[in-house]
Amino acid sequence: MKKITPNPPETSTVSDPLDELSKATQRAVSKRLRNPNHADPISHVFTILPNVDAETLLSHACETLASLNVLTTDLACELEGSHRSFALSIQQLSVVGELLVNRALDNLDPPDGASEVPSATHV
Repeated sequence: MKKITPNPPETSTVSDPLDELSKATQRAVSKRLRNPNHADPISHVFTILPNVDAETLLSHACETLASLNVLTTDLACELEGSHRSFALSIQQLSVVGELLVNRALDNLDPPDGASEVPSATHV
């Protein structure tokens, strides 16, 4: 008599390294969620010194947003359709952020010739 179904595949005793990494990540995240006082090592990869003044922070934020503007504009030129629209919306948000940061910088240190930035009035 012939067997209709094939033998089931043999299970491998070698574990998948990605699976092991995923399990380790889940354990770390779970541990972090259980104890919020436990420092998350990933969040400390990039730090900002506590004594940096606001003008310096805003200047760097402005440069970062300007770079994001250029990157997304270049990306949008390579895309078509809805992906292009999506990239352009990110570009526009970066421009708005850059404008906001520049206004904050102007409020901290008004440009020469301007005594104060006029406030908007609502009608």
